[in-house]
Amino acid sequence: MSLTDQLTAHRARLTELESKLSAQETLSDPRKLREVNSLYQDEKEIVEIGSRYERALADREEAKSALAQSKDTELLELMQEELTLLEPRILALEQELTVALIPPDPMDKKSIIVEIRAGAGGDESSLFAAELMRGYTLFAEAHKWKTELISTNRNDVGGYKEVIFEIKGENAYSQLKYESGVHRVQRVPETEKAGRVHTSTVTVAILPEVEELDIKIRPEDLKIEATTSQGAGGQSVNTTYSAVRVTHLPTGIMVYCQEERSFKQNKERALSIIRARVYAGEQERIQKERVEARRGQIGTGDRSEKIRTYNFPQDRVTDHRIQENFHNITAIMNGGLEPIILALKKAEVAARLEQS
Repeated sequence: MSLTDQLTAHRARLTELESKLSAQETLSDPRKLREVNSLYQDEKEIVEIGSRYERALADREEAKSALAQSKDTELLELMQEELTLLEPRILALEQELTVALIPPDPMDKKSIIVEIRAGAGGDESSLFAAELMRGYTLFAEAHKWKTELISTNRNDVGGYKEVIFEIKGENAYSQLKYESGVHRVQRVPETEKAGRVHTSTVTVAILPEVEELDIKIRPEDLKIEATTSQGAGGQSVNTTYSAVRVTHLPTGIMVYCQEERSFKQNKERALSIIRARVYAGEQERIQKERVEARRGQIGTGDRSEKIRTYNFPQDRVTDHRIQENFHNITAIMNGGLEPIILALKKAEVAARLEQS
């Protein structure tokens, strides 16, 4: 189907959604209103890009027609200059429209659950896990998103063996989904007296927040246990059974949550993580079945994939998926992830265009 034919179909879809937006059954249902409005905004963006593309094509045809018909030397020069400027603009708009027409990831607009776990490297790994959490929190603040702590497991040096938190904000998943994987850090730890560079790893999982309508989990597939909250070293910090441990029996996924004050709140938090993990596991299974389709794309789901190295002595961050280096680690660790995210998005778009 040509770009023009696709645009015609999307314009018809936009008109249909406009009618739905004004329908009483949509206006009376807040959830449906949000869904229809979200679809409407997506279609509107495609149509607006398409309109700019069609105008540029029309301008090119007018310039070519004037060149063919006019004998005025000055006018011919103007038309030739306009054509020279129009060609790269048309090419850029054609690429922008092609990308816009690629079906988006339905999870892109979702809020996310971030899971960070220390890997190889002991205390140094746990300290870097805490630094990554801080960086993601600062990135979220810059985007006016909210962060809420769900579960933590600290050690004696102030690092995290594991930390789970939520980032609430539209398009959070589309921005941070590239962070899933193994992050490797190379630096001299503060406790290293000989000045040797140590290598540690931290695992990050970015899970789109999944609602009950997105995935159905049967109550009989869940084992829910009340327990007391645990402090550093595993000791009980209170005697009330407000913490909760939820196990999804078919997959063996287990979530422990203690940050909220009540059992009910911790249970709701734990169930949200269970839904996200079960959904992510199902998506990974589907992706593995589509190995050929994924070839060349940017990996965003394999948590065992080494995606990035932070080399502090050389002030260099290397993203191994695109083989590109970035400098100013201090800014990156303070939430300045935009250059890396932009480069990854460009690489993904290029891969998708090559496959389309």
